[in-house]
This record gives sequence, structure tokens and C-alpha cells, in this order.
Amino acid sequence: MAKQDFYGLLGVPKDAGAEDLKKAYRKQAMQYHPDRNPGDKEAEHKFKEISEAYDVLKDDQKRAAYDRFGHAAFENGGGGRPGGDFGFGAGFADIFDEMFGDFMGGRRGGQQGGGARGSDLRYNLEITLEEAFKGSQTTVRVPSLTLCEACSGSGAHAGSKPVNCPTCQGNGRVRAQQGFFTIERTCPSCHGAGRVIENPCKPCGGQGRVRREKALSVNIPSGVEDGTRIRLAGEGEAGMRGAQPGDLYIFLSVKPHRLFQRDGANIHCRVPISMPTAALGGQVEVPTIDGNRAKVNIPAGTQPGHQFRLKGKGMTVLRSPARGDMFIEATVETPVNLTKRQQELLREFEREGANQKTSPESEGFFAKVKEFFGDHGN
Repeated sequence: MAKQDFYGLLGVPKDAGAEDLKKAYRKQAMQYHPDRNPGDKEAEHKFKEISEAYDVLKDDQKRAAYDRFGHAAFENGGGGRPGGDFGFGAGFADIFDEMFGDFMGGRRGGQQGGGARGSDLRYNLEITLEEAFKGSQTTVRVPSLTLCEACSGSGAHAGSKPVNCPTCQGNGRVRAQQGFFTIERTCPSCHGAGRVIENPCKPCGGQGRVRREKALSVNIPSGVEDGTRIRLAGEGEAGMRGAQPGDLYIFLSVKPHRLFQRDGANIHCRVPISMPTAALGGQVEVPTIDGNRAKVNIPAGTQPGHQFRLKGKGMTVLRSPARGDMFIEATVETPVNLTKRQQELLREFEREGANQKTSPESEGFFAKVKEFFGDHGN
């Protein structure tokens, strides 16, 4: 049986914001919760479906994957099923943190026995078209929260250690009875860490991390396109008190080039050609993205806008030895600042060609104009 659309399950449009998603989920979760529908397998199944839908749509990365690939994004190794094995254990507690966290003393904290995972960071990096073609290595400097060296990330003063939180007995979570619900929430004393620091480290104030700028080397593969994202795992902000760090995402943008326009793996270049060369034929030399030059044969009678294809002279293809093509567009240049002699020669050329078909496009156009006026009785 085909799975129902996640947006349809929650009853929200595809551009729904985080708050609208949360409200829609909260409403349906209360309606289909198993405690309100004991023994109702259909309600239990519905509850699992909407929980799975919300688990995907509340996460920006999962949502982007779902919007692009649908349910296939989480099948056959495509990232794991986001909610298929949801159950009613720890994941169920996460749901109630989402639903009631605002008035029950905060959201779920980090992992048990440690602090909260560090935040992911984004860094915008602009590169040249040549760097995108060849690939390159560059160093970026990112202001971030890094591991405190004085306490090695523990948050405790040298010679001391964190102790178990007396409120939650080191579990990081406490339970509270709300009517027919038993709600598990983050411990308000240790904020989910499970431990408290009696003698905090002075340099980091007990957080286990300090703010400083760090330099990172970034490898840019050849063939990257504008908008490519590079993930540096573990290079985001350090986690609280030794917890897992976040990731750093490098977003690439490619600068406009003064000569070339990129179209995927292909490159386009407009090359001006003199009127005599276009009329009589000849040869022009053009630059290529790899820093070399290529010769292009111009046949006699070349018209403006005609394209010449140079196979294999375009961009490199990401993770492939292949290259795209280069397209040269001829722009025939009308001569200016003519001498008297040049003007006389052009007039002589015009008289000589009066009875010859030297301008097929003009003749064809004006023949159509004549037919147009004939159709209108003029």
C-alpha cells in the first residue's frame, strides 16, 4: 500500500512553517494518542504515521530530501526510515518534548551523561570559474565555539570532576504526572546532562568550550557547481561539556567570469568576428577554460549568432574524467570610423551586388514583408 503524503497526513501546505507544522501535529497527536484510544489499532497506526511525518518535516535536511525524492529518500539505504521504527520508548518522549516542552520546563537537552551537541555552522565561500574547473585547496577561518583546553571539555576546574545530578540521579530526565499522561522531560537542574559541576572551569565558565577562530583546510573538487555544499563532519561548534560537535557546511558560489558563461558542464563564449572574415571566411583564436587556446575555422558567409562547438573543451564533470563542450557564438561586427576610400568601396560593393543574392536573410525578410502588405491590400 502506497504511503500517504506527509503534508497531507498533517493537513498542511508544502510551504508550512515550523510553527504551523507543530500545531498541526500537536492537534492530531492528541486525537490519535494510544492512551486516548486504548485497543484501537487504527488510531495507533495513524499516530505512528503522523509522528513519522512530523519527524521528517520538522528537520530541514530530511524535509529537503523528502521534497525532492518523496518517500524514496528514506528507503533502500537512502538515509534510514525516519519514523518507521518509532515505537513508544525514548522517541515517544521526544514527541512530548515537542508538544509540551514550552510549558513543562524546556525542551529535551543533549545526550544522557553529557551536554548538548554542538550547533552546525555554515560558511559561504566564493570561488572562481577556474577553481571550479581545476579544483583547489583553500583555508577558511571560522569563528566558532571550540573545546576548552584548560578542562579538556569537561567544564570542571582542573583536579575536579562533574558529579551526578541530585535531581535526576544522573539520568538527565525526570518524569511528571499530568492527568492520564506520564510525561518525561529534561531535568531542569542539569539541563539533560545528568551531571552538575560544583567547581566550574574559569576560562570556559563550566561550558567546556570557548569562542575562538579556527583555520580549516577545504578541498574543492573539480567540477563543482554554484550552490554545491561541502560537509566537514565534526568541524562545527564544540558540544557542551565534551558532547559531540556539530558539522561545518561550506556553501560554494562561483563568481561570474569576464569571458565565459557556464551552463552545467558546457561553456559559452561570444567572439566578435570582423565583417570581412564573416563574409570571406578565415580563422580566429579563442581562449579555453584550461588556460590554452583553440583555433576556430570560420566558413565564408557566417551569420551573426552562428555557434561553433569545440568538443571536450568545456567544464570538468564532478567525480568524472569527462568534460563538457565549449560553444563559440559568432557576433559579426559592423565596421566604424570608415575612411572615404573604405566608404567608396562599400558603395561599390553594394552596387555590384544589387542584382546578386548576397544577403539571403534580408531578401527573405523583405519578401515576407511584401506578402504581408499584399494580404492587407496595401
